[in-house]
Amino acid sequence: MLKFRLTPASTMKKSFQIPRRTFLRGLGTIMALPMLEAMAPPIQLLAADSPYNSKFPKRMAFVYIPNGANMVDWTPKEVGTTYQMPYILEPMEKYRSDIQVLSGLAHLKARANGDGAGDHARASATFLTGCQARKTAAIDVRVGISVDQVAAARVGRLTRLPSLELSCDAVRLSGNCDSGYSCAYQHNISWKSDTTPMPPETNPRLVFERLFGSASEKETAESKARRERYKKSILDFVMDDADQLKKNLGTTDQQKLEEYLSAVRDLEVRIEQNEKFSSIQPDFDRPTGIPKDYTAYIRLMYDLLALSFQTDATRISTFITAHDGSNKKYDMLGLSDGHHDLSHHQGNEEKKKKIAKINRFHMEQFAYFLGKLKNVKEGNGTLLDNSMIVIGSGIADGNAHAHHDLPILLAGKGGGTLKAGRHVRVDEKTPMTNLYLSLLDRLNAPAARLGDSTGKLSLI
Repeated sequence: MLKFRLTPASTMKKSFQIPRRTFLRGLGTIMALPMLEAMAPPIQLLAADSPYNSKFPKRMAFVYIPNGANMVDWTPKEVGTTYQMPYILEPMEKYRSDIQVLSGLAHLKARANGDGAGDHARASATFLTGCQARKTAAIDVRVGISVDQVAAARVGRLTRLPSLELSCDAVRLSGNCDSGYSCAYQHNISWKSDTTPMPPETNPRLVFERLFGSASEKETAESKARRERYKKSILDFVMDDADQLKKNLGTTDQQKLEEYLSAVRDLEVRIEQNEKFSSIQPDFDRPTGIPKDYTAYIRLMYDLLALSFQTDATRISTFITAHDGSNKKYDMLGLSDGHHDLSHHQGNEEKKKKIAKINRFHMEQFAYFLGKLKNVKEGNGTLLDNSMIVIGSGIADGNAHAHHDLPILLAGKGGGTLKAGRHVRVDEKTPMTNLYLSLLDRLNAPAARLGDSTGKLSLI
């Protein structure tokens, strides 16, 4: 059952207060709570006078979009705060004050550097590591630890899940995927060590179970079987705890708790609907729970990611919307050509417009995600204010397989430590890993070096 205590707020009155790590519990079910006013501030990792301390925890995520971008339609012409939003980034207009467009960053270790073809595999492998991937299609893969796992090693112990890896694409850990490079490089961006990828989860149902299932596999299986037997929601198992807690909360916290429980149930219903109506294609066993509609799939994963941050189930995540080199067809945009085929446009303006349309689609979905984060209140700010979300690709122009002046956008204010609302152009070929070192500082998980970093990016 739920355990909480009354903590004296002053000598004149008592205020109900619960620890930040309070959970609602039931058979095979454990639900973290969103940040409530009744919760004590989280324990700080640095000294009290650190400029990066904050009452609320900071979250960090990295979203990968495949095959680069049509850079003319991505890059603002002006720098500073008064830039005009280009075509691809127009969906970000509503969140102008919450983002930074970063131009000039590079991943030079994604270049061939003597290894020949294989830019798509290197783009993914290098994106969060800043390291040159060993060219091999065998099991002797080697690249480097990724920034998310550097962070997870430092702050992961403070949350139920050290990190959360998501993807809307197949997970492949072996085989030859790109000109002699292992599929492990192309289908993973998170690396726990230089030889160990962190395979992402693709099934929304399994992500949901990870977020709300018991730590005991046996209890989780029993809970799932019981829910299916009686057609109950996961919330049915924690409502006794929730009702007990609610009686002791203030009006604002009661409303926040109700909104949170409603959001969880809505997500559960959507997952169940997808499982119910997902069809099995000929010669292809579609995994249970994966939506057939790609837009719905991406948004469902974004919802789960937002919920994981809201409940502080994790503070670190990666999300692959599609692997680099993907030849997915975007039928919903009226495009019959494969994405990878289009990226080799050879200067054809019609193909470049189609690439821009695909790029804009991905930014529309990202805008949806930012909206979810911004709608979650934390004190006088929002969950987005306390987040640092990088979205981009390890390739700039797909036709040239360029790995400099990458399409990169940084969303969130990092607990007030980021200067959002600008287009920033850094020195040409500045290592992307310099940005990552600066973000690790703000997460209170500093590192001296990462991959090919040469220092910290002070402009952000």
